[in-house]
Amino acid sequence: MPVTTIEWRHHKVRLIDQTRLPAELIHLDIDEVDDLGEAIKHLRVRGAPALGIAAAFGVLLSVQRLQEEDGKEALFLEMDRAIRYLRGTRPTAVNLGWALDRMQAVAFKLRETSVTEIKEALFAEAFDIHERDRVVSRAMGRHGAELVPDQANVITHCSTGALATADYGTGVGVLFAAHSQGKRLHVFVDETRPLLQGARLNMWELQNEGIPCTLICDSAAAFVMQRHHIDFCIVGADRIARNGDTANKIGTYGLAVHAQRHGIPFYVAAPVSTIDFSKSSGAEIPIEERAGEEVTQGFGRRTAPEGCRVYNPAFDVTPHALITAIITEAGVIRPPYFENISKLESR
Repeated sequence: MPVTTIEWRHHKVRLIDQTRLPAELIHLDIDEVDDLGEAIKHLRVRGAPALGIAAAFGVLLSVQRLQEEDGKEALFLEMDRAIRYLRGTRPTAVNLGWALDRMQAVAFKLRETSVTEIKEALFAEAFDIHERDRVVSRAMGRHGAELVPDQANVITHCSTGALATADYGTGVGVLFAAHSQGKRLHVFVDETRPLLQGARLNMWELQNEGIPCTLICDSAAAFVMQRHHIDFCIVGADRIARNGDTANKIGTYGLAVHAQRHGIPFYVAAPVSTIDFSKSSGAEIPIEERAGEEVTQGFGRRTAPEGCRVYNPAFDVTPHALITAIITEAGVIRPPYFENISKLESR
């Protein structure tokens, strides 16, 4: 069964510290918004759906100690501070802002009621976001598994299993579902430079599920496609524009280019909540840039000369023309993406 990545337990946010994997399985119990923000910034929790859940739970941390006598003004001040802070932690992952918007809307709708009623509604909303992600993950897995042949060689990029969500996952969740149906899979796992989420996290999850897998360097993917029969590539997403352009972990665009060159289907698996209907194309998606030390001193060992310039975007944008289909809980979306994605806006 998939691991439990994040949950609300005993008035705290309990999550797996993903920076410690695969060597150690360590859980963090967080009861302060600032500590949760630190965990998000430093990738202790990551993956667009999981970040949405973390953000919703962060709002709960900000208000849970407030009593009726503190007043609604104090509640909204604390909540607004938490929302502003959490919204700035990871700018590319749209689920984080989506969840915060949901929490804020619930509180604003009940602004004329009591502190107790607002808190109860916020807790109900956060738990709904968490539970709904479990349902969504399973639905994506079922829809995606229909695309998987009975015997398949697959390439993945970054970590898209249960560690990125509340349950099965996105891209790897599709593989979990196919595996549970008895389909025979072999997965080539991109290591995913510079922080090795594929090597550290995807490999760990696939091995735990008993799915045959082989680790490869990111730069080996094209050669693997050339020398091995690859049935499809599958990735997740941090934000999808209305036209289907997809922001995902850096290296995804290159993998999609290689897949097209070799005639290999390229699938994106993501919940509808990852679609940003306000962005008409990927050119409008903000791309997070992270510290150069992640490249020059990855995992504490210097691998480049001191003082060298580093460009370290955390994500890239894959043009929709390179994407064969987008797997969501609502079904499999195919081109024309602008038209078919727009149909999901009212969900």
